[in-house]
Amino acid sequence: MLITPTYAKETTPNTSYHRGEKFLWKLPPSDRGAIVEISAAHSISQPIAEILYNRGYRDAGAITNFLFSLKEREVHDPRLLKDAVIAAERIIKAINNKEKILIAGDYDVDGVTSSSVMLMALWPLGGLVNYFLPNRARDGYGLSAQTVKRAADNKYSLIITVDNGISAHEAADEAARLGIDLIITDHHRPHGTLPKALAIVNPNQDDCAYPYKYFAGVGVAFKLMGLVYEMLGKTLPEKVLEMVTLGTIADVVPLIGENRYLVREGLRSINLQHSYSLAVMAANNNLTRSQITSLDLGFMIAPQINALGRLDDAREAVKFLVSSDKADVDRVGGLLKSMNEERKKIDRAIFEEIEMSIMNKQINLDRDRMIIAAHHAWPAGVIGLVAGKLMHQFGRPTILFHLDKKNGIVKGSCRSIPEFDIFNALVACKDLLLSFGGHSFAAGLKLREKDVPELKDRIESLIAAQVDPFDLQAKVSLDATLELGDMNGALMHDLANLEPFGNRNPQPAFLIKRVSQLKKPQLLKDKHVKTTVFADGVIKPLVFFNRPELYRLLYEMEDKPFALAAHVTTNEWQERVSIELQGIDIAI
Repeated sequence: MLITPTYAKETTPNTSYHRGEKFLWKLPPSDRGAIVEISAAHSISQPIAEILYNRGYRDAGAITNFLFSLKEREVHDPRLLKDAVIAAERIIKAINNKEKILIAGDYDVDGVTSSSVMLMALWPLGGLVNYFLPNRARDGYGLSAQTVKRAADNKYSLIITVDNGISAHEAADEAARLGIDLIITDHHRPHGTLPKALAIVNPNQDDCAYPYKYFAGVGVAFKLMGLVYEMLGKTLPEKVLEMVTLGTIADVVPLIGENRYLVREGLRSINLQHSYSLAVMAANNNLTRSQITSLDLGFMIAPQINALGRLDDAREAVKFLVSSDKADVDRVGGLLKSMNEERKKIDRAIFEEIEMSIMNKQINLDRDRMIIAAHHAWPAGVIGLVAGKLMHQFGRPTILFHLDKKNGIVKGSCRSIPEFDIFNALVACKDLLLSFGGHSFAAGLKLREKDVPELKDRIESLIAAQVDPFDLQAKVSLDATLELGDMNGALMHDLANLEPFGNRNPQPAFLIKRVSQLKKPQLLKDKHVKTTVFADGVIKPLVFFNRPELYRLLYEMEDKPFALAAHVTTNEWQERVSIELQGIDIAI
């Protein structure tokens, strides 16, 4: 069934939609003549040329720049970052004078990798550097006045924040009172007045001239350390790139422009020689690929580092990444594996609980434009992951809260759709909030439990005013049409040139218009569906992860034809590489 919407903001007259079993499929218009021309001019397969065309890369210059990510074009001078020179000069002075430096990080992957970048860069220069990561439950988020006081008691004269600090007014005032210089490096969007600090390095400041605004916190830390090394005439340690890659992918910032270049370089470095800690995490997930990809890091490695943030001593997270003690890395790696497995169970239980509330209309999506829910038993450290899954599953902005029964305070994680800026929504509701921070698509907040209903009402009104009803559906954008016969080595080579995949450069999704099953499907572990499809004499394996509801449908369909939305992937097993389909949805 084709659907031509009359009220969707981002549609064009030629845009068409197809209703799948779970998602609404967006079928972008394609100019066949232009696609053939791109394919011939750049010696790439037509499905890849169609992806480029439909993602807006249509002239030769734009295509070349995207495919090859030239350093000269993508990487900018760190001196353009407001206060970066002031910060770098102060750091060099602290190193030369043997001053004690404290790195104040955060417990998520971005904060952990940002802290690691600072340590890996400053230790070889002779810096007297230590680090502090708050305990999620005991200390809360960001730099606190209490941490500053402890730093003063221990004779630290310079504090550098990473991935936090842009709203740390109380801590900044305390640092000034105690005579400690404070350098803030952050990437979260400022709101209101800025803290009083010696230097604030954040490209999202209104008066920052740096042309690229999409760094994760680890990217900002990397740029500042790069400037320090440049001023000293030295070269940054290679392993720093591994940390930049992990943090950038995990924080789901856009993988375009300079981030794309950095992650590409990081993946190249990782696949030449990666750290022992990364090898341990790969083994924890049975990741044996010859080439590690951005998707491997995002879905298999980053969640393990997030689990580190739930350790009682969050400093263990950084120690795990930077340590050269294999026995210690193995010890923490074992903890990681068990903690991550436990985290998956908790994720699944929370997701299923909320999904049931939606099915029985306790959360009524016929009426509500967003998903909002709270519970005292939901750990604060996992609700962000679940909120992201719910947002993708139902196509709605989502906020989940952890309730603290003792003090009536709730801590929440937000995830939002492209059509609705959740950070701007929180700015509009800041009179209700005790604290908040984040980006357009993801944010965190804290408020009193009694104010949650009013927050919901206000954000519902903002969604109603800003977002068309059509946009509040779970959708998948398909990038190109594919025939099973196109699935060959040349396609996979060209597809690899589109890497790394992530925010603003998602893994391509293909439309395969007509396939049939060769045999009955299998249900694996009660949640995955595996089958074999064929068309035009070509046979390919197909697997749907976490789509058990498709088993009965495919079983009853037998060999009837259906349309397929899918990713194309490689499977490596016992030195054999096969090309397979990873299903997204079907339409009969």
